[in-house]
Amino acid sequence: MNTFRLSSPTISREIGTHRPPFIIAEMSGNHNQSLDRALAIVEAAAAAGAHGLKLQTYTADTMTLNLRHGEFFIADPNSLWDGRSLYDLYQEAHTPWDWHKPIFDRAHELGLIAFSTPFDATSVDFLESLDVPCYKIASFEIIDLSLIKRVAQTGKPMIMSTGMASIAEIDDAVRTARENGCPNLVLLKCTSNYPASPENSNLVTLPHLRDLFDVQVGLSDHTMGIGAAIASVALGSTVIEKHFTLDRSEGGVDSAFSLEPDELKQLVIETERAAHSLGKISYGPTEAEKKSLQYRRSLYITKDLKAGDSLSEDNVRSIRPGNGLSPKYYDEMIGRSVCQSIPAGTPLQQDILN
Repeated sequence: MNTFRLSSPTISREIGTHRPPFIIAEMSGNHNQSLDRALAIVEAAAAAGAHGLKLQTYTADTMTLNLRHGEFFIADPNSLWDGRSLYDLYQEAHTPWDWHKPIFDRAHELGLIAFSTPFDATSVDFLESLDVPCYKIASFEIIDLSLIKRVAQTGKPMIMSTGMASIAEIDDAVRTARENGCPNLVLLKCTSNYPASPENSNLVTLPHLRDLFDVQVGLSDHTMGIGAAIASVALGSTVIEKHFTLDRSEGGVDSAFSLEPDELKQLVIETERAAHSLGKISYGPTEAEKKSLQYRRSLYITKDLKAGDSLSEDNVRSIRPGNGLSPKYYDEMIGRSVCQSIPAGTPLQQDILN
């Protein structure tokens, strides 16, 4: 479970435990077939504090057949894409390949690590020509071992979503990646419905996934909002991916479950806070808490006493501040006598007792 670095022409970022998670803004098809909008999404992601920007690299023809019947047509009233053919959906959602370089260039100028999800060997070859720093494998492609092999052979880090995959399928993918030269691998827990519900996120899988495959883990999150992503940090997420758009009301194939700029900014801030809060196993006062010890309760003399007077419930109490004996000694103190005159408000200590 090695810590490793992702590097772009302008920035290098370490991925690993005890570090703020690497936040990826996924553009997907939210550019709505406008390069100007795509570049505006890059700028908004950088302004919100994201660390990475991810595209998807395919064409409709590399994804499916140009058919509009049977299994090539989406007839599901619960789907965001009901009434669409797969081909038409991918035609609308794909990022034109000649846009990749200007998008990556703008991302690099703004300090984002930009990369993509390839869906076949031709897209890997194309992305290699742009010298991407890493690759993402989509959940639906985790069973495409030929694609994983081709990506692993680039020798670059891989981030792999595991939505729907069994342990055996994940094991096949991990073995293929490692046997073909992948130096660093991150597995992302993912729920492959859109939007996903928190109840189906099963985030407690994360530490099991991490320990089972000895990898960094994270979350490819399709839930609404940022709650699931923040919770995942406490369970070991070092990479978090969320779909991102400028404005959900403007529509787009993935806009319904995408974050807007203010939400992405909060995701970056709150996941970093969550990561910093994990710390280490710790009991007793931290260095920062030591000054607060004085505000604990302790035993105090509450009435003026003369030498020889006995301590009783009427003249000893457990109060703040904490300069006297611990309250746990209260029963032992009752009945003891003082060796000198003691004014009210004196902390009870052994040296004033007979």
